[in-house]
Amino acid sequence: MSLTLDTRYDSKKVEEGKYKNWIEKGYFECGDKSKTPFCIVIPPPNVTGKLHLGHAWDVTLQDMIVRYKRMSGYDVLWLPGMDHAGIATQAKVEAKLREQGISRYDLGREKFLEVSWSWKKEYAEFIRAQWAKLGASVDYTKERFTLDEGLNAAVRKVFVTLYNKGLIYRGERIINWDPVQKTALSNIEVVYKESESYMYYFKYNIVGTDDYLEVATTRPETMFGDVCVVVHPDDERYQKYVGKKVINPANGEELPIITDDYIDISFGTGAMKCTPAHDPNDFTIGEKYGFPKPVCMNPDGTMNELCGKYNKLDRFECRKVLLEDLEAKGLFLKKEKHVNQVGHSERSDAIVEPYLSKQWFVKMEPLANRSLEFQQTEDKINFVPERFEKTFTNWMTGIQDWCISRQLWWGHRIPAWYHKETGEVFVDENPPKDIENYEQDSDVLDTWFSSGLWPVSTLGWPNETEDFKRYFPTDVLVTGYDIIFFWVARMIFQSLEFTNKKPFKATLLHGLIRDEKGRKMSKSLGNGVDPMDVIEKYGADALRFFLTTNSAPGLDLRYSEEKVNASWNFINKIWNSARFTMMNLGENFKFEGIDVDKLGVFDNWILVRLNNAIKVISESMDKYEFVVAGSELYRFIWDDFCSWYVEMAKINLNSNDENKKHVTKQVLFYCLETIVKLIHPYMPFVSEEIYQTLHNSKDVTITTSPWPTVNKDFEAKYNPSVVESLISIITTVRSTRNEENVAPSKPIDITLFIEDDTLRNGIIANKNYLERFCFAANLNILDKVNITEKGKTIVLSGITMFIPLSGLVNVEEELKRLENEVIKLNSEIERCNKMLNNPNFVAKAPAAKIEAEKAKLKDYEQKRLSVLERINDMK
Repeated sequence: MSLTLDTRYDSKKVEEGKYKNWIEKGYFECGDKSKTPFCIVIPPPNVTGKLHLGHAWDVTLQDMIVRYKRMSGYDVLWLPGMDHAGIATQAKVEAKLREQGISRYDLGREKFLEVSWSWKKEYAEFIRAQWAKLGASVDYTKERFTLDEGLNAAVRKVFVTLYNKGLIYRGERIINWDPVQKTALSNIEVVYKESESYMYYFKYNIVGTDDYLEVATTRPETMFGDVCVVVHPDDERYQKYVGKKVINPANGEELPIITDDYIDISFGTGAMKCTPAHDPNDFTIGEKYGFPKPVCMNPDGTMNELCGKYNKLDRFECRKVLLEDLEAKGLFLKKEKHVNQVGHSERSDAIVEPYLSKQWFVKMEPLANRSLEFQQTEDKINFVPERFEKTFTNWMTGIQDWCISRQLWWGHRIPAWYHKETGEVFVDENPPKDIENYEQDSDVLDTWFSSGLWPVSTLGWPNETEDFKRYFPTDVLVTGYDIIFFWVARMIFQSLEFTNKKPFKATLLHGLIRDEKGRKMSKSLGNGVDPMDVIEKYGADALRFFLTTNSAPGLDLRYSEEKVNASWNFINKIWNSARFTMMNLGENFKFEGIDVDKLGVFDNWILVRLNNAIKVISESMDKYEFVVAGSELYRFIWDDFCSWYVEMAKINLNSNDENKKHVTKQVLFYCLETIVKLIHPYMPFVSEEIYQTLHNSKDVTITTSPWPTVNKDFEAKYNPSVVESLISIITTVRSTRNEENVAPSKPIDITLFIEDDTLRNGIIANKNYLERFCFAANLNILDKVNITEKGKTIVLSGITMFIPLSGLVNVEEELKRLENEVIKLNSEIERCNKMLNNPNFVAKAPAAKIEAEKAKLKDYEQKRLSVLERINDMK
């Protein structure tokens, strides 16, 4: 072989240039119509910055699936793309402009959008570079962006269709308002944080009397928007005041006292101020009784002209000054500590203001109900793990209408125009023909409105494109459980509404990445980890293997550099075993296949073990159980192949028997090639390096090589008892040496007593393995137990092993050990007898379970007999 592996595994050298070659050769492009299609659309990362460790996890999970499916013979489309991320990106761009001393209003809408597109171009390049570093095998010929013209056409069609169906409407409602971004937020863009604030109590004097109502509120600054005071109709304390008026202490206005059974008599004072423009529950009461809805704040969180002397003060500054003023007037009674959940903007972290505003809404109930009904059918979407379907169901049940308009410039502009004179609303996919008479709505749509169409719009819908017909519905969506509400649910109801099909057949939901202490990664804690830094130090393959083998679906993952390092060590182990294999194959090696009739016992054993590994790994990959697949990979490669077979192969490779050498080389090649295919979804770079070196060509690629399959021929003549006994003997001798502090290479005498002729003959035929790996000075294999000297006796299944360690074994301690062994065996025999004599167990247990217990009992009894005989011999 002319291609060789370096003596040392260097991740940088191994990973350099491979991704570029894969892209140039078109290995990741879809379109082979002879194959079954398989499609994943990438959850589009926001063009707000570089990818974080959570993105790396998400991308790696998808890449594992598509590499596995590509090797399994599917026509794979992994469609890449990015999200314009309205609020988040606009906030970043505006922050950049502020550093230059300008605002978006200085630029105007068109110029601001030009700057935003430049930002998108810059950060899209960063993201693509990071995908490349991670090895993401996406098809760049299909890349999309949520503000593409094609996607915009889909957004306009959906908006207009829902509007014409009466499922989109415009109206005044209390919405969540971000006073920093000056835009509406949907309910799920609000993060609630427990906060210790105050409940403030005020005098609302009753007109014409010396009495007053004590009214409490947590937001005194909204008192300028009060329209009435409400009490419960059954509250005897206030019956005499109903129908009278109170004086608003903030502005001196007279407010009526009304009743409504919405009021909780036991909460606060039982008398509630009603501020319809600044509280959703108050809005309902205002609507019910026809009260006006005065707004007392500006969009930036300052007070407006309704507030008199407090006009233009920040809402919290207004609160402070107002309390001082009312206390001076004797109208502020007291304050009490009050712990409540305060809403914060997910993007700006500003305290959200409930705010009356005219916005566009989606009527959610009929759309949600259709989704819930669909999940009751046989064709339903498979949630992995299954428990997250309940999360989806709970959120869709009793869902509120969705506020979809945002007071931003970066995004899909709402396709609604207002007549300049009449105010008539024109909603259509295209502007009105007499556009000069109309003005378009200045708002844009919520980002999730367009990303909710991602699986359909990226494939060409609303047009019946070839890609849409071939790859939709997509096969699996991989994303975090934290955006089931934001994204997963919206894709489901929009797809069902517009295509009558589910958007994906399954959704694999992973958790969040946390630091080693279990804390969420954040800038404030300074515990974030840049995946590019990890790749620089350990390589992408090590990071990928760590990310995909340390957390089951749906569970959070704790980042651990120690475990990333352990992954690197595992790759290094594979590298060294590959070097050993290639060095022993030689330059003129040619793989001719496996002749099962010529296999030695360890050759046959490793091939059967490999069959089992292929089966477990393939089944686990199909079920998205990557931890199980990774554990089996690790066990087989580290234990079976490296620790046992490679060591055993040295005996044949160093022998003078050319036939044995030939067979061992064929098996080594077959195992190594299969191993690198099995690790490829986890470790694409190092697997490609080894695969190309093994085939002595840079023109071949593992990316499109066939996935390994089980070869039943290897199991036809396989008898596990001999190999398992050889391994058991070697392991026991090593353990015994360790217990007795005998040097691993010190020659010792070993006698094996084996009554079964077949097993004994098999061990004799392979005694060279025992002589070599047990460092046996004299190895005797007899049929009858006959021990005449003192030493160490170990009872194995079907074998009694005796080691006469004269001068090394303490006879008294050995007797004590054997007596303890008898106690343990007695306990196991008693347990088996109880179980087998239990009528319920015998009647209900499967036949195989009963037979297994009988076999255990027989084995324990034989072991006890041998141990008792040895005790007798030593006394």
